[in-house]
Formats: sequence, structure tokens, C-alpha cells
Amino acid sequence: MEHYTGVRPQSNRTRSLSHTSPVEVSLQAALDALGDPVRRRIVRELAEVPDWSRPCGTFTHLPVAKSTLSHHFAVLRDAGLLEQRDEGSRRLNRLRRAEFDSRFPGLLSLVLEEPGDAAR
Repeated sequence: MEHYTGVRPQSNRTRSLSHTSPVEVSLQAALDALGDPVRRRIVRELAEVPDWSRPCGTFTHLPVAKSTLSHHFAVLRDAGLLEQRDEGSRRLNRLRRAEFDSRFPGLLSLVLEEPGDAAR
């Protein structure tokens, strides 16, 4: 095996992301994911933009550490609310609104109608 100098080792970003289908999510898991005000704010902000247009790095205005923000994104992914894909150095997001609404009719609408300052 050849060894190349100056080549960056593979990072954790190259591993594939796991996405849970909303069909596989229990009501309790959905409620738990939406129970956190920061996660509800992420969902509301993603609902306002086109799919795949908002990278994770644009959520630094939220009052949590970067590692905590990563955890919030993982919880939303595991609850079937969020789909993510890596594009270069950015991780883009898509709210799985139609799929989630099909599984839990009306639940996401309640979150989206919540006043914007409720997560502060």
C-alpha cells in the first residue's frame, strides 16, 4: 500500500447518514423530538426555505453549542422530520413535511403555527 503525504485522512463526514422514515416513528418519538424548543425552531426555520437550501452552519444563531446543535439535528433525523445530505463541506437539510404530515396529520402544522419567539 502506498503512503501519500499531504493527503487528509477520511473524516467522519464521509460516513453515510442514517435517515428514519416517518412511517417507522412512534407518536412518542415524534412528540419527544418536537418537545424541545430549539428543535421546533429548527423545524420552523426549515419550513420557510426551499428544500436543500439551508446548511447546518447557518443555525449558529441558536443559543446552543455546536455539538448540541449536531445532536438536535440527529434527533430530528431519527424522528423522520429531517433529511440531510452532504454537499462539499456543507450539510444541507430538507424538512420531510409531506412524509411527516402523512404519518402524523396536523402535528407539524401545530409546530409551524407556534409563535417564533417560543423557542427563545
